[in-house]
Amino acid sequence: MRKWIIFLWLFAAVLPAGTTMIRTATFNCSLTRSKAGGLIEDLRGGQNPQGKAVAEILQRVRPDVVLLNEFDWDAEGRGIGIFQKEYLEISQSGQEPLVYPFVFTGPVNTGLASGIDLDGDGRTDGPEDAFGYGRFEGQYGMVLLSRFPIRKETVRTFQTFLWKDMPGALLPKKPGAEKELWYSPEALERLRLSSKSHWDVPVEVHGRVIHFLASHPTPPVFDGAEDRNGRRNHDEIRFWADYLTKDKSGYIYDDAGRRGGLEEGALFVILGDLNADPLDGDGLHEGILSLLNHPRVQDVRPASKGAAEAARLDGGVNERHKGPAELDTYQSSPGRQPGNLRLDYVLPCREWKVIKAEVFWPERAEPLARLTAGPPYVSSDHRLVWADLELP
Repeated sequence: MRKWIIFLWLFAAVLPAGTTMIRTATFNCSLTRSKAGGLIEDLRGGQNPQGKAVAEILQRVRPDVVLLNEFDWDAEGRGIGIFQKEYLEISQSGQEPLVYPFVFTGPVNTGLASGIDLDGDGRTDGPEDAFGYGRFEGQYGMVLLSRFPIRKETVRTFQTFLWKDMPGALLPKKPGAEKELWYSPEALERLRLSSKSHWDVPVEVHGRVIHFLASHPTPPVFDGAEDRNGRRNHDEIRFWADYLTKDKSGYIYDDAGRRGGLEEGALFVILGDLNADPLDGDGLHEGILSLLNHPRVQDVRPASKGAAEAARLDGGVNERHKGPAELDTYQSSPGRQPGNLRLDYVLPCREWKVIKAEVFWPERAEPLARLTAGPPYVSSDHRLVWADLELP
């Protein structure tokens, strides 16, 4: 630990005076289980192979701020506590331990019972009847880990924002009855936009406040002709585009009742598995394109040689994809739909200077490919995405 602190001090010492530089990342780490408490059971003792692989990837990349998607949430924070103490803060394969003094996590909509029939099967107690698909409350949760102080008193969460309250919301229609909504009036009065949550987490970095905008929209699949998940994915992504636009953000309210979006001139980085490729796969591409092309957002386009190699070797639908394979961050089963896709994003505001941006996806002949091999995957079917950002 002392050695790592000295290294950080030396690293900071060589930066130009007045420069803010951070490495920020997002990682859908697939640390989710099928029952409540299952992840805690698996991680306890520090020997879970998946937990060790995820921790080693993080220790090798060493982000200053990282969002973990699909990390099961529990109210006491036991899961993330065990992962920090027994995995991240313990050397994995000779890597330097990694300490994050500051953590933000919170409840999500996945597995949270709505009490209404949301999937049209006549029941109200299934995983698809939760506000976000899940077998138990907190499944597929989120965690933000930071080396810098988190201003928890000014965090904004949008877990309870109702989908119907978004102007022009793409609410699904019943197939064959285009004027009739898929959801009942009762459901729309309770149905939330976020399948997990949307967070605006301010972090103080070298005296400046950076807003980390975190989310994990629903996959635009697993539905029917009404396309309720595809439309929801579009609007969950569009939420951030509106949040950054002064004349469009007035309708937004957070869980504390405060209205409006992010003030002009505020520094931010959008993080998350957005479950949307701008060119390929399922979903309404306009949603992610509205964010990538937003005037306040930089499309950093992290890449890897491993992704390009995987698309070539996996074949199948990948051969028909329009997007550059080196930008992929998700690997599907070889030869099967939807193919490998770009789903995970680090999107800084335009004030940042991007020094470097990559996807942790080693080529198959490299020794570190053992951390991403699959299926079944040692760590996750998603890859960690990171960017080095400098702010003068």
